[in-house]
Amino acid sequence: MEKKQKAVCLKYPENAAAPFIAAKGQGFAAEKMLEIARQNKIPVVENENLANVLSVENIGQIIPESLYEAVANIFAFISSTERKM
Repeated sequence: MEKKQKAVCLKYPENAAAPFIAAKGQGFAAEKMLEIARQNKIPVVENENLANVLSVENIGQIIPESLYEAVANIFAFISSTERKM
């Protein structure tokens, strides 16, 4: 059985206490999310384990505190990548 692609979109507004799940999808929906992100030059980081954990959370929900470090590392990576451009 083939695993379905999963995608989770995170947002972290300046005034927010923590990042939250803005969108999520699997299969075709995940593929479309990734396509739209790439077309709009929105950074995409592939992390299957983190996507699996976050995909069970609800849209609009703040990420679990246990994932703060993993998500912080992703935001730091994106930030450093954007500065190099």
